[in-house]
Amino acid sequence: MSGIQPVSRTGHGQLRWRRFDGYGFASTSALAPLAAAEVPKAVHAFPLAFVERESGWTLSAILGLVPGQNLYVAPDGRWTGSYVPAAFRAYPFRAGWNEAAQPVLCVDESSGLVVEGGEGEAFFDETGHPSPAMSQIWEFLQDVVRSEAILLQSCGHLHAAGVIEPWPITVQSEAGAQQIAGLYRINEGALDSMDDTAFGVLRRAGAVGLAYAQLLSVVNLTSLGELAQARAQAEAAERARAEVKPMIMLPNDDTIDWDWSKIGR
Repeated sequence: MSGIQPVSRTGHGQLRWRRFDGYGFASTSALAPLAAAEVPKAVHAFPLAFVERESGWTLSAILGLVPGQNLYVAPDGRWTGSYVPAAFRAYPFRAGWNEAAQPVLCVDESSGLVVEGGEGEAFFDETGHPSPAMSQIWEFLQDVVRSEAILLQSCGHLHAAGVIEPWPITVQSEAGAQQIAGLYRINEGALDSMDDTAFGVLRRAGAVGLAYAQLLSVVNLTSLGELAQARAQAEAAERARAEVKPMIMLPNDDTIDWDWSKIGR
């Protein structure tokens, strides 16, 4: 996180940046925070869970079943899922917050994509204004921030209504059964038993659709488990190959003098 700095003419006017060519930077992200606008697509791609953060309750895509694991990023950096969360699409840029609680454009200087000279795109043009590419990225990130705020409000209404409960997901590993902590889901029974007045409050807040989206997304937990199993098998096979030692070590040249006349006798 120390590499994330606000973009400024003073700090970045003479620097350039490169676009990422793979999602390796997201390979350790087991969760991806969502914005309201992307829930309709994310609900078909991932299991979704409510998560409590400092800013309040929000909805996140579950990308892995153990900390530091993203099952949708292949070893070569390819994204293998049907949808890429907005949180990853602007890398190495992201929205941060200044002391006045206003969003500001930030860049991850430790990403390896911020360079001095050479190839890349400029942060600012000759007049000192953000370059067209920077302006486009910042516009996208501001849209995401606004949409995240909408989702935050909807999740807050669901929590206040008492329909969010802990989600006890149990994962079987070599160390035995382990339960994932910090994930929450909709209590469907509590949602269905709400009176008309309370349910109307959620509907007017745009939270009812969000609740059913989370319930619908639970079916994707099966496919996530299959990805986890396939990843574990591939890693086990790779370890097995690494442990196999050849019975005879031959030199890398052709200096061995074989007496072929004795072969087969």
